[in-house]
Amino acid sequence: MDNEAIRDMFDGLGPVTIKNMFGGKGIYHQGRILALEVDGEILLKADAESSGLFEAAGSTQWVYDGKSRPVKMPYWSIPDEALDDPDELTKWVRVAYDAALRAK
Repeated sequence: MDNEAIRDMFDGLGPVTIKNMFGGKGIYHQGRILALEVDGEILLKADAESSGLFEAAGSTQWVYDGKSRPVKMPYWSIPDEALDDPDELTKWVRVAYDAALRAK
């Protein structure tokens, strides 16, 4: 996904900074990472407080194959209903940013 398309997705939150990392991209707002782009998919940050919201909305958690076992990461797919609705997408982006603010 190109950077301009990513910026458009996060427009409801405000300006984002995009940095290349680990073969994907990190997406930051006000210095906090709130999302990743991995293999063309945007994954939103979640934590113990918000991961249940993503799960209830049908999102899937990003899991990668570690050296000895699968590793669950605190990033979730965008809920399907938000993909075609900018207001709904902004709601989920704000949930991700709130999780980023709670992270240490």
